[in-house]
Formats: sequence, structure tokens, C-alpha cells
Amino acid sequence: MIGRLEVIEKKYQELQNELAKPEVYNDRNKMKSLSKEASDLEETVHTFHEYQKVLHDIIDTEDMVKDPEMGELAKEELVSLEEQKKNLEEKLEILLIPKDPNDDKNVIVEIRGAAGGDEANIFAGDLYRMYSRYAEKQGFKTELINAEEGEAGGFSQIEFMVKGDGAYSKLKYESGSHRVQRVPETESQGRIQTSTATVLVMPEVEDVNIEINPSDLRIDIYRSSGCGGQGVNTTDSAVRITHLPTNTVVTCQNERSQIQNKEQAMKVLKARLYEQELQRQEQELGTERRNKIGTGNRAEKIRTYNYPQNRVTDHRIGYTTNNLDRIMNGSLDELIEALIEEDQKRKLMGDSNE
Repeated sequence: MIGRLEVIEKKYQELQNELAKPEVYNDRNKMKSLSKEASDLEETVHTFHEYQKVLHDIIDTEDMVKDPEMGELAKEELVSLEEQKKNLEEKLEILLIPKDPNDDKNVIVEIRGAAGGDEANIFAGDLYRMYSRYAEKQGFKTELINAEEGEAGGFSQIEFMVKGDGAYSKLKYESGSHRVQRVPETESQGRIQTSTATVLVMPEVEDVNIEINPSDLRIDIYRSSGCGGQGVNTTDSAVRITHLPTNTVVTCQNERSQIQNKEQAMKVLKARLYEQELQRQEQELGTERRNKIGTGNRAEKIRTYNYPQNRVTDHRIGYTTNNLDRIMNGSLDELIEALIEEDQKRKLMGDSNE
């Protein structure tokens, strides 16, 4: 571990030296790139320096234990320093876990009503509001891409983008099947019904990540409908793009112009194709997906929202909280932090088993 930390420390110092050069300072793109790289290493380097100081203090304190006058105080101080050392070692182990290259990216979220008819669509709408409120609390921005409203409310399908630094690192654990247990408004007998909605979270993909041959696309233009407002319904501005080799279909009708809808639809298409490629590669590697929390498969039941008992349970990590009302209002921090901690633990165990 020390060897890896020394390499990172050296790299960080080299970046600091580069950033101090006038030619780099005057090159905005290079300055931004190097600053980002240095920022990613900064916490690890500062923690390493803190760890080195504690190791030095332990050596000095061990010498003081032999002193007749200072011995008892030194023993107490040594216990405290050893605890600090242990905590810093655990923190450094986590910081040394390879970072997901997508963590800092914006995300595209797709929610679909699944089993349960109208109630599933209503629940999909509830999940959309939950994620929108969470994004707002995090200082992220949300942009609606496409929405198909359910007849009784909610959405049969809704796609939106969450923009903000680290959006994917927070929301990437949300992919899968979400189950709700409650008495629907449409239920006259007061019986509890179980319904599901699926969530897919994908990192926004830059052009350099994936190439799409224009000849592989079929683009259809049609008149917008739904929740785009009166303005979008006056022209044929909605766009449907089909990627013929994979039969992947995306639509966008939220923007007022055909050009804007096409741009948004292409973003979603690239994200979907990128996600498919990631899953293919990880299945070939085998171990990576097993070490993760879940597979991101839509069919995998990841969480249950039980309204009568105000309870939320994440089945992947056995986490249960009786704060469903707060969670549905966007207070997801505690749940997401628990998922991040468990993911880190599994990755550390995976490293130790290799």
C-alpha cells in the first residue's frame, strides 16, 4: 500500500509543477484537465501525509513510554495514535479502490411502469418525483427528455437527465426493479396491491466513447403529444430513432424543435448502447459484476416500498428504514451512502480474494 501511495504522491507533485507553468495557465483546456486530475488525487495525498505524521508520532511516543515521568501519559497517547493509524489505513484502502471512470458524469434515467397496470404507472411517477427532489437537494439539475403519461396518472415511461458533478456516482445503484406495496387510489375494497416499476440509470456518453454509423439509424418524425405543453403539439417535432443492428428504439418529444429532440434522442441512444457494451464486457470478465451491488438488470428486484408500514427495504444489502415518507420526498442520502459503503466493502473483499 505504501508503494502505491508514494507513486500517487509523486504524480500529484508532478501535476502541481505542471499547473504552475505559465504556458499551462494560459491554456484553458489543459489547465482544466490537469486541475481535474490533481483534484482526484488530492484527498488521497493529504490522507497519506496525515498517515505518515501519525507513524512518525507513534515512533516518538514509543520512546517516551520509557520515561519515568512521561511514561503513563505516553501510553495513553499511544493508544490514541494506534486508533488513528487504523482509521487512516481503512480510509486509504478505500481511496485506493480504482475509481469508476463514469462517476463524475451526468446520468440519463429511464423509469417504466411494469407489473400492476395503472398503479405501476402511478408509482413510476412517484419515483420520478423522488429522484427529482433528491437531485434538487444535491444541487443537480434535471431535464425532461421524454414522457408517456399513464391514463390514471404517472407515467408508463419517462426519461430524464440529471446534470451535476458526481451524479452517476450517487445514482448508479438505482437500476433494477422497484416494488411498491400499498392500497391504490383505484382500489375500492382497501386491499394492498403489489406493483413494480423498473429504473435504468446510464452515464451520459461523449462522442469519443461510442461511434454510431448513420446508415444504421432509422429516424422517424411525428407530432408530439403528452406533457410537453401546447407549443410542442403544433408541429411535427417529436423524434423516434431506431438503431437497426440492435433494434434499440429511443424517442424524444419534450423540446420544441425537431433538431433539439434529435440531439436529446441521440444522447439517450448512445447511453443505451454504451450500457449494453459495458454489460457485455463485464459478463466476459465475470468477476466485476459479481463484486458489484446487483447487476443493474431490470428484472432484479432491488427495493420494496411498503406504505402501510412506512418502510423501505433494499434487498441487495439488507438495509431497512422506516422513513419511507422522507425517502419519497427525496431524502435518499442515508440509503445511498449505505449502498456506497457496501459496494466499497465488496470491492475490497474482491481485491483480497484475487
